[in-house]
Amino acid sequence: MTSHLSALRSAPLDSDSLDLRPSAKALELRDKLVDFMHGHVFPAEHSYEEYRRQAGPDDHTLPPVVEELKKEARARGLWNLFLPAESGIGQLDYASLAEVTGWSLHLAPEATNGQAPDTGNMELLHLFGTDTQKKQWLEPLLDGEIRSAFSMTEVNVASSDATNIETRIERDGDHYVINGRKWWTSGAADPRCKVLIVMGKTDPTAPAHRQQSMVLVPIDTPGVTVVRDVPVFGRYDQHGHCEVVYDDVRVPVENILGEEGAGFAVAQARLGPGRIHHCMRALGASERALALMTARAQSRVAFGKPLADQGVVQQQIAESRIALDQARLLCQLAAKTIDEHGNKAAAPYVSAAKVAVPRVALEVIDRAIQVHGGAGVSDDVPLAAMYGWHRAMRIFDGPDEVHVRTIAKTELRKYPR
Repeated sequence: MTSHLSALRSAPLDSDSLDLRPSAKALELRDKLVDFMHGHVFPAEHSYEEYRRQAGPDDHTLPPVVEELKKEARARGLWNLFLPAESGIGQLDYASLAEVTGWSLHLAPEATNGQAPDTGNMELLHLFGTDTQKKQWLEPLLDGEIRSAFSMTEVNVASSDATNIETRIERDGDHYVINGRKWWTSGAADPRCKVLIVMGKTDPTAPAHRQQSMVLVPIDTPGVTVVRDVPVFGRYDQHGHCEVVYDDVRVPVENILGEEGAGFAVAQARLGPGRIHHCMRALGASERALALMTARAQSRVAFGKPLADQGVVQQQIAESRIALDQARLLCQLAAKTIDEHGNKAAAPYVSAAKVAVPRVALEVIDRAIQVHGGAGVSDDVPLAAMYGWHRAMRIFDGPDEVHVRTIAKTELRKYPR
């Protein structure tokens, strides 16, 4: 009758796992980054938005002000912070820095060369790329000279299960021939995008998780067609989220990333830290939403007193603070586990963060919208755009349901039948 209690004998966390303090180097970098945000990034936001407004949604050139920010960030040592081999810090240290860049999601990540999907692609090239691949693609990415895209999700299948992927990568002598249709290939609309990492099936007869491979495809390869940029809740991001067709695209076999049949494992290596980075940036955006909500509550008067004196608004502010601090600790725990035990050990924590953080972000942003009233749903404040992106976050990098499944399986394994 009590056999099910056996799993309670060991605590899920050791004392070392609970030490989530950043290093001295990370604290120093954070101070520099905060100063950079207030002194340079926030003042540049109006110029960025005005350029995008005048250029229109079909123009995907980078507003010039971001290139200016990149130079400043690099001069301050705020460059390639996401990659331990370049920055000398781990995922836990980077977590607090990624959060700060989330205060200005369109500008700060790229200004510090920490924007998705390039960060994940650079991680893959660093881990699995050949010397030639690193020279050709990783070095210019690390220098911020080019951009890249990750092409995995497909139009016609449920890509939350990567084994569903239908794109074919077939060997033909010294080349691979690629045929398929992808979408949500983020970054492909940017004129600086030079290479696509494409995931497809090289051997449909192999075991389910050994059928896929990844190949590097220069975007100007014949047969690659960027069909359209897909909007997110009616908004077109500067770098684009594209539908791409591959029609008899031929690349040398040397363009394989890792080894043939390792595509699924390579994808998991990419998504572990990347999900935490997304989560921490989302917390940064949420902190900005809370700051906007608090400022609005103190300055706006209704029914004879500031909104900040209304009990219902006070509760919204308090609930937001509680939820954000809880979610941050979960992200930090996941990041610490990656640092000490690797992506596989951290997977349940990463999944938990990937579910919890977008929920919290949406709750906080929604409260901020409500406190702003009509202004909250306009573009006079960034809340509407923030809400749309973070709602999408419940789907990209694995929908909530997939991560819930991962967490449940981990728990169920503790109590074998």
